[in-house]
Amino acid sequence: MENNNKIKGSEAFIRSLICEGVDTIFGYPGGAIMPVFDALYDFHGQINHILTRHEQGATHAAQGYARVSGKVGVSLVTSGPGATNTITGIGDAMIDSTPLVVITGQVAAPLLGTDAFQEIDVVGITAPITKWAYQIRRAEDIAWAVARAFYIARTGRPGPVVLDIAKNAQFQDVEFHYEPCTFIRSYIPYPDVSLDQVAEAARLIDTAKKPFALVGQGVTLAGAEAELKTFLEKTGIPAAWTLLGGSAMATDFHLNMGFLGMHGNVAPNIKTNECDVLIAIGMRFDDRVTGDLNRYAKQAKIIHLDIDPAEIGKNIKVDAPVLGSAKDTLPALTAMVNAASHDQWVASFEVHRQLEFDKVVEREVHPTEGEITMGEVVRKISEATDNKAVLVTDVGQNQMMAARYFNFTQGRSMVTSGGLGTMGFGIPAAMGAKVGAPDRVVCSFNGDGGFQMTIQELGTIMQEQIGVKLIILNNHFLGMVRQWQEMFFDERYSFTEMQNPDFIAIAKAYRIDGTEVHKREELDAAIADMLKDDKPYLLVVNVETKGMVFPMVPAGACVSDMVLES
Repeated sequence: MENNNKIKGSEAFIRSLICEGVDTIFGYPGGAIMPVFDALYDFHGQINHILTRHEQGATHAAQGYARVSGKVGVSLVTSGPGATNTITGIGDAMIDSTPLVVITGQVAAPLLGTDAFQEIDVVGITAPITKWAYQIRRAEDIAWAVARAFYIARTGRPGPVVLDIAKNAQFQDVEFHYEPCTFIRSYIPYPDVSLDQVAEAARLIDTAKKPFALVGQGVTLAGAEAELKTFLEKTGIPAAWTLLGGSAMATDFHLNMGFLGMHGNVAPNIKTNECDVLIAIGMRFDDRVTGDLNRYAKQAKIIHLDIDPAEIGKNIKVDAPVLGSAKDTLPALTAMVNAASHDQWVASFEVHRQLEFDKVVEREVHPTEGEITMGEVVRKISEATDNKAVLVTDVGQNQMMAARYFNFTQGRSMVTSGGLGTMGFGIPAAMGAKVGAPDRVVCSFNGDGGFQMTIQELGTIMQEQIGVKLIILNNHFLGMVRQWQEMFFDERYSFTEMQNPDFIAIAKAYRIDGTEVHKREELDAAIADMLKDDKPYLLVVNVETKGMVFPMVPAGACVSDMVLES
């Protein structure tokens, strides 16, 4: 795309975003970025700008958008506090491998280093939590920087990029010419797949008697859900998923053994320490999955498929590394392995699944008396959407219960803050998810604590009429902290009990319909009312005050030492 007539840097910036296919920006204007916002005024209809109520909300919304759409999420904010308010979202995106381009305004280049009004070292602050952070000081660098930013954000292991644009560059005239970036020297986003590595992994799989696959978000990021299913079906290998790997396999897929980790299912956690070959696919052996590393899968040969060489061998000694995108490595591995079945091994998971059902699941999902439980709310809403909704969660007990009891039938249906565990993620991420997948139902489960951290984004939902379904599982506590206090701190509930506002009245003030449920018999009708149309809705469900998320692997314990009850 060329234009020999000079234009302002601010317009060049917007035209560069359009060249990258950007259709949505989440942002908040201010002085140092005002020229870009002024240029945006002339591109209404080509780029949809959504005015959030806080810059943190803009980054989380961009994350939600990216996670369901597979595109790069974009946020646009001003300098100083506008930029620093994005830090939590940037850090969250970095650890969860979410492709973002965060654009921050900056004071004019001649003022840099003078402590000018709303000047802050954005590049210095964000460099440790981005794939790339760059300051644009001249208009002629705008198109180059934008092309490079999007290439870095979306390729390889995705992640956030920050572009800090000085105000003078926005005003300067420039001849606009845009060339997409396709290569950066020393940056190798997609390593060549070594067939020797694949052959060694195939050899271990073919000799295994009890192979077990662990599925992470890398499968989703690579768009390799179909390739994963083909591999598992050919080999007959049972598989389990990490928190971010949820929805990479359909819940009812016959080789899906469930959820891994601290609050995961009993069977996959125990079988991790019984298998003879462990195949990790696009996951990073996070501590919430492994528990005590000194007692994790010591009996097994480890195969690790990952696109990031830094992850291989970082936490777990690997016997057969396979470097590359799951989109490439899974088909290569499938072609080399022998067709097999492991019926007896798969069947051995059932005794643990039945134990968990009897001791935990039945009581949580199908209670017959007492207070409403989180699990029954999650399962009822999942089933009411035909298990086709996008699940968005905040962080805490609501997150773990949603991950355990929401069912998936299609990919890119799990949006949650995994590595950083960001309370306040739920509302803005749900907004972004709905914008990114407007034809899907988006259900956001929140605790009463996390909901209040970004409650102002109800204003964005109101203004844009974003049809998200917000659910508060209200137990009047910071539930997960309270659970730890009960189990490990002698029931000393230090500053975790919450006196909450009238959430429905607040929603009404934002012109959002809603209802509050106190009794079990009210729940089905309230869910039906929430889902009757595509308008935003708030459902507050008062759940048991001291509910517990079980099973649980206590911090520092062996992954197979799960606690099933108080």
